[in-house]
Amino acid sequence: MTRIALDPFVTDLDGESARLLAAGPLAEAELPGGVPVWAVTHHAEARQLLTDKRLVKDIEVWGAWRRGEIPADWPLIGLANPGRSMLTVDGEEHRRMRTLVAQALTPRRVERLRGRITELTHALLDKLPASEVVDLKAEFAYPLPMYVISDLMGIDTADHPRLKVLFDKFFSTQTPPQEVVATLGELAAMMGKVVAARRAEPGDDLTSALIQASENGDHLTDEEIVSTLQLMVAAGHETTISLIVNAVVNLSAHPEQRAMVLSGQAGWDAVIEETLRYSTPTSHVLIRFAAEDVPVGDKVIRKGDALIVSYGAIGRDERAHGPTAAAFDITRTSPTRHISFGHGPHVCPGAALSRLEAGVALPALYERFPDLALAVPRSELRNKPVVTQNDLYELPVKLRPSGV
Repeated sequence: MTRIALDPFVTDLDGESARLLAAGPLAEAELPGGVPVWAVTHHAEARQLLTDKRLVKDIEVWGAWRRGEIPADWPLIGLANPGRSMLTVDGEEHRRMRTLVAQALTPRRVERLRGRITELTHALLDKLPASEVVDLKAEFAYPLPMYVISDLMGIDTADHPRLKVLFDKFFSTQTPPQEVVATLGELAAMMGKVVAARRAEPGDDLTSALIQASENGDHLTDEEIVSTLQLMVAAGHETTISLIVNAVVNLSAHPEQRAMVLSGQAGWDAVIEETLRYSTPTSHVLIRFAAEDVPVGDKVIRKGDALIVSYGAIGRDERAHGPTAAAFDITRTSPTRHISFGHGPHVCPGAALSRLEAGVALPALYERFPDLALAVPRSELRNKPVVTQNDLYELPVKLRPSGV
């Protein structure tokens, strides 16, 4: 079977997801740079593989890596080998690191952020030029989660502009090879600066909590804290940006469903969950490696092979979500819940925070601007060259019709 090459420019994400889904539960795929991988594309098989202990996060298990076939400046190396954190370890080591993060990112701590999220939301909305076309991503969807994750992690807001540049390079398939290693080094240095600052002056933030936990005998190293911080900042703002942006795009494309939400016939929770399923913020998650052969139907992930989780395809699986899985529908009654935040031991620990941010931001946005509309046809919206994220360059909108 011909491998499905993932488009590094992400020119047709829906079409690519459909091709992966049609290829069966386990598709042969190729990452940019000609890197062969398996892609799990169906809901049931994804749930099974995400809890299969034979699939691990240790890059040393990857045959192509051991054979020297993956260069250190591969554009996606930061996602495949992001340093030692709960993302790259399994078993007891993973439980140890995740427990520390979970203790710091408690439901109570997340809920305490509601007031701050509301304050930031209204401050950003106050700055929007209501009578003009505005890039809603740049002016609202991006700064809100970045401010929130910075508050949570103890990051200086003065670092936001540079962090944006670095994370754009970190996720992009188009980062020049000579900049890949330098980008990873600068990100680690910036996160190291945060750790050093919180050691010198602890605060009520997640970084300080992780440092304190390590000093109490849980043995988180500085490398682990830095890698965890980088992971939390990357995942903590990128996912929420895409969730807010994609929800606005979907409601703009379905005015009858927007009317249902604005009239109270449907809830914002339904918008958020359907957006997570239909326009999942994370299109592909890299990478798990087979420590031994793993059969999946009539195929086998051989020992040393790599597996990606293709959430863009998984969310459209008709076996899980019914014959209308390819449609956006906030009235959907499918009993199967999406797994866009993952499943099993590596499920995203920041899912509650992302839902909270969107649950505050979207109602406030539409309460302020109920007639918000796209300023360009949906077909003209362009995805950034990020194979792992469902991420637009910009979201130009008219906040009010002309003359209002």
